Amino acid sequence: VLLAAAVCTKAGKAIVSRQFVEMTRTRIEGLLAAFPKLMNTGKQHTFVETESVRYVYQPMEKLYMVLITTKNSNILEDLETLRLFSRVIPEYCRALEENEISEHCFDLIFAFDEIVALGYRENVNLAQIRTFTEMDSHEEKVFRAVRETQEREAKAEMRRKAKELQQARRDAERHGKKAPGFGGFGSSAVSGGTTTAMITETIIETEKPKVAPAPARPSGPSKALKLGAKGKEVDNFVDKLKSEGENIMTSVGKHSAEAAKVLAPPINMESVHMKIEEKISLTCGRDGGLQNMELHGMIMLHISDEKFARIRLHVENEDKRGVQLQTHPNVDKKLFTTESQIGLKNPEKSFPINSDVGVLKWRLQTTEESFIPLTINCWPSESGNSCDVNIEYELQEESLELNDVIITIPLPSGVGAPVIGEIDGEYRHDSRRNLLEWCLPVIDAKNKSGSLEFSIAGQPNDFFPVQVSFVSKKNYCNIQVTKVTQVDGNSPVRFSTETTFLVDKYEIL
Repeated sequence: VLLAAAVCTKAGKAIVSRQFVEMTRTRIEGLLAAFPKLMNTGKQHTFVETESVRYVYQPMEKLYMVLITTKNSNILEDLETLRLFSRVIPEYCRALEENEISEHCFDLIFAFDEIVALGYRENVNLAQIRTFTEMDSHEEKVFRAVRETQEREAKAEMRRKAKELQQARRDAERHGKKAPGFGGFGSSAVSGGTTTAMITETIIETEKPKVAPAPARPSGPSKALKLGAKGKEVDNFVDKLKSEGENIMTSVGKHSAEAAKVLAPPINMESVHMKIEEKISLTCGRDGGLQNMELHGMIMLHISDEKFARIRLHVENEDKRGVQLQTHPNVDKKLFTTESQIGLKNPEKSFPINSDVGVLKWRLQTTEESFIPLTINCWPSESGNSCDVNIEYELQEESLELNDVIITIPLPSGVGAPVIGEIDGEYRHDSRRNLLEWCLPVIDAKNKSGSLEFSIAGQPNDFFPVQVSFVSKKNYCNIQVTKVTQVDGNSPVRFSTETTFLVDKYEIL
């Protein structure tokens, strides 16, 4: 019978101890205090016996994981149980130190209770322990869904009431009457009504946008109410709504948000501004081999000052992969072919002002494996009831710098969370969508490779397709605008460039 499981210091001080039979605190503290004195450092045993009990132990840096059992307990089974206890501790504690163990003591006790019940070992593995301690409840999910629905209905009712109040104020103003005081605003009825109307329009305005709004163009004075335009009352109201769980800013999709980070226009945007954008669509096989890779790129020109409307762009093309280039129909193709310059066929004409004009686009389609910018090797191998998955990445195109890289691995449903072994970077487990997201802030020449190991119950086919997303401020094809000159006089023009490399589709099937 297993009497107790404890994590103690080398001096025998108990940090966490879980007793599985009736034992007093003084008894367990006395047994643990005697434990270091009984150990013979000269021998390579992992157990030591006294007249009444047997200690089965494993050193963990400055600590010991100790099981106290009866003398007639099965030593082989106890050693197997000890190994499981030792693997559970790093699951909850980042470092094997006294303060870290103390901080997560209750998590460890709950996990210990899943391994042993009433002194006898339960037939569980690490993945099952994690699932049981998470205590995922279907009833709780249903309750939360009902509560969210009720909250949404309450918010809709709030907006309807606010509209009614606003309409009442407008009617009162139309008939020349004093606007009624709303909701106990008292004597300051008119200002109260105005504030209510402003708040209402703010709520309605902020509920509408579902996508990233396009940059507004300047057009005369606008009478539309703006968030925060009327001072602190609106700010306070919005803060109150946020504290009550109201989402004022609608969340944009994850990838759109990341793309917007890179695509946001630079602060020092010159009168002549260029956007160089590339999108990649790539499909690989899990056993190697590039099924298809297609890359589309474009240079967009934006001129905001008429003085610089008649210009030429000097393009430098250092691509050696065989990219197919195509100029806009109004661009002088001969000038581009001979001198790598983009200018209009009629030099007297001007480029359009205040609009994005695509002047050059390119395309690359290949099945050449050496062209893959970032290779992903996912290797699942079955191990009993579970599957050990090793996945690694390697940056083949060292000139690139990839930001916000997310490698998404699908997981089997209903088997709990994966047990992470070694990892470069960080991970997120999305239990609702059954996904493991491996997050890497930057992959470049200094950090060109990394790996992740995890284990979970499942079959090798469950972990595909692996999907990758990233953004980059360096483009894949070496096509850049090096100089901009005016048609008359050939004098140089100041310009700004914004380069973006995005993922359209990147998957390993």
